[in-house]
Amino acid sequence: MKKNLLPLLFALLAHGAHAAAPRAADFFQTPQVSHVSLSPKGGYVAAVTALPDSQTALAVRDTRDLSKFKVIIKTSENEVITAVHWINENRIGFTIKNLRIEFEGNLDEMAADRDGSNLTHLISGNWEHNREATGSMIKARLLTADYFFYDVTHDGSDDIIVEKYVWNQIDPQPDHSRLYRLNTRTRLLSDLLDGTQPDAVQDWLVDANSVPRIAQSRKKGRCISSYRAAKETTWRELDNGTCFQDKLFEPLFFDGDDTLYVRASHQGYGALFRYDLKAMKLAATPFVSVPGFDFNGTPEIDSASRRLLGIHVQTDAGTTVWLNPQMKADQARIDALLPATTNTIRCGGECLASPVLLVVASSDRQPDHYIIYDRASGKLAGLGSSHPGIDPALMGLRDFHRYKARDGRSIPAYVTLPPGDAAGPRPAVVLVHGGPHARGAYWDWDAEAQFLAARGYVVIQPEFRGGTGFGYDHFRAGMKQWGMAMQDDLADAAQWAIKQGWADPKRIAIMGASYGGYATLMGLIKNPELYRCGVEWAGVTDIGLRFTAVQSDASRETLNYSLRTLIGDPDKDAELFRRYSPLVRAAELKQPLLMAHGFEDRRVTMEHATRFYNAVRQHNQNVELITYPNEAHGWRHEENRIAFWQRVEAFLDKNLKQAN
Repeated sequence: MKKNLLPLLFALLAHGAHAAAPRAADFFQTPQVSHVSLSPKGGYVAAVTALPDSQTALAVRDTRDLSKFKVIIKTSENEVITAVHWINENRIGFTIKNLRIEFEGNLDEMAADRDGSNLTHLISGNWEHNREATGSMIKARLLTADYFFYDVTHDGSDDIIVEKYVWNQIDPQPDHSRLYRLNTRTRLLSDLLDGTQPDAVQDWLVDANSVPRIAQSRKKGRCISSYRAAKETTWRELDNGTCFQDKLFEPLFFDGDDTLYVRASHQGYGALFRYDLKAMKLAATPFVSVPGFDFNGTPEIDSASRRLLGIHVQTDAGTTVWLNPQMKADQARIDALLPATTNTIRCGGECLASPVLLVVASSDRQPDHYIIYDRASGKLAGLGSSHPGIDPALMGLRDFHRYKARDGRSIPAYVTLPPGDAAGPRPAVVLVHGGPHARGAYWDWDAEAQFLAARGYVVIQPEFRGGTGFGYDHFRAGMKQWGMAMQDDLADAAQWAIKQGWADPKRIAIMGASYGGYATLMGLIKNPELYRCGVEWAGVTDIGLRFTAVQSDASRETLNYSLRTLIGDPDKDAELFRRYSPLVRAAELKQPLLMAHGFEDRRVTMEHATRFYNAVRQHNQNVELITYPNEAHGWRHEENRIAFWQRVEAFLDKNLKQAN
């Protein structure tokens, strides 16, 4: 790294001036500080910092004196560090993505000592290297692009766990995977599994000793969880059910006492349970259950004592349930010092003995800010913000609500109001999440919602039926409802916002990506009286094309089972597909529309955008299509993100902001 960049690097880490009026770049630039991580014993903290010319740097600082640092690596403008993981107190690993190649993978795995020495290239993301190395039986070599980082071993060694994906020569997605242990100095590779494994394994769980104990498979529409004891090679089924339809059962993690924790059904919602592996039975009552929400959380386990200390939980907002009194007391002291934010405590491994804790402070108005808390002195030291140009005082108020759909179903929603007092109803945007079988939002920093709110728009984000996180019935109610009840939930959200006095009925837009792009097009077609204009990117325009696109990344499992369960059967439901495919009804879309798509998109191929654009332009000239040659399913490149949202701002300013 050039010496003259070092002062700038840590000036960015520690400070960052606030802009008077946030620009698109302030919201959508590469995070200025990211992947902040404490070493296992808390002696060091690593962070990735954005530098000029689209470069990034990984540096390690001494937590006893944060002015002492060492730059481990500086990436080129076409590379980005996507993950950082401490292997032990002296050695650190990191993953680098090649931005010149957009499809999934192309991840290089590296490791180095904390002073930057002994840098070792472990996995090459170059698929050309993969072909050249095929057939090699050498166990100490540069691994090929079909290997990926899985986890560290948490045992103080120089080893990590890597996952090797195996393809069947037919599907674009891997057929199954297997776990290996890799020494990050010698590159010695050893199999973590003695003997065979279940078929079609997609996910693994290892115990506190890094032994694979749970294999989760998906085969012919069945979701199967298999288990083996620590010193055995025989696998037994824990659960076997029809994916998306049978009762919820999902193994999540082991604690140090060899207790398995699973997400399972409880009164219609997913709750966290202990599972007795000897009796092969769920506990009688949940370990963590939140009324109205499915359990969504991650454990905090002390690597020295191997005790479960607490669980970070997401409900409408994030919180932490601490089981350990020391950590609970630390949380109380930190919250007293930082009363305006949600303060998530992270430790590097040895949580109870660490002299410092990492705090991620954020809110609906403040992006992540990273802070070191010194336990002895009780003082805080800032490491920097992910988006230092954002002034929380200029951001909008964000709240969680529930509204009634036309059939009486309660639908959750997040609403972000523009900053400042309102003289009356304001222009509004219904922002639709992708998936669609996913959760869309939380009460936290949301760059898209706050960008729009800062421009004067009320932003409504419905958690429409079919999404996850709000109970099994809510999820099931969205099956095979593209364009139907799922779509009506969005229109009902807009009408609800009008009744609240927030939204001007004459100035409502709809926008979103992927499924949100589909919902934007169908909304403009189905409810032209409600939506004045729309913005969609990476959107599905023809439901049938999801099954037939030649360049799609969908596997046979996805096409033959998952999509048919969630969306419909292209043969049996052919008439519904035609009725609710925007492409078939393109002539009905009369409002202004902004479209965008990446040429490298294999999830929703470029054909979706070009066919719809050509069809709608025959009847509506007020349609724009932006194409990005170097993007896939979303905008990975900073310059494209910023340029796209600048186009969105100009489009909405012209077509929505001013009343007719």
